[in-house]
Amino acid sequence: MSTIYSRKAFYYETDRMDIIHHSNYVRWLEEARVDMMDQMGFAFSKLESMGIVVPVLSVETHYKFPVRFGDTFEVESRLVEFNGCKFALEYEVRNVTQGTLSLTARTTHCFTTADLRPARLKKICPELYDMYMKQLEK
Repeated sequence: MSTIYSRKAFYYETDRMDIIHHSNYVRWLEEARVDMMDQMGFAFSKLESMGIVVPVLSVETHYKFPVRFGDTFEVESRLVEFNGCKFALEYEVRNVTQGTLSLTARTTHCFTTADLRPARLKKICPELYDMYMKQLEK
């Protein structure tokens, strides 16, 4: 199953070439990850209130076509791997205004305690563990 996050590109996200600066796409992936959890019915803030953090382990991006100020874009996010502690997401960023694929990406993350020790989700948050397992099945 995938989720869709959408908004307009802001002026401050552009660079001197009048396109969205490459670093902002990674921010959009994070916005989409947080939104994905909201759409699943488990707010990211709830996870953090439990003392669980989700560090980024890796980011891989492939830029295809630029997004410009004022364009509407959407980020489709898909959970593609999950082992109870570590997970991976794949993304497609589409420029809705131009009708083009702008970026493909993959990120990996893990669940840890606040002191960055690995956390097994099945033990400390079985509700979210079950949600992630269901996402993989879809």
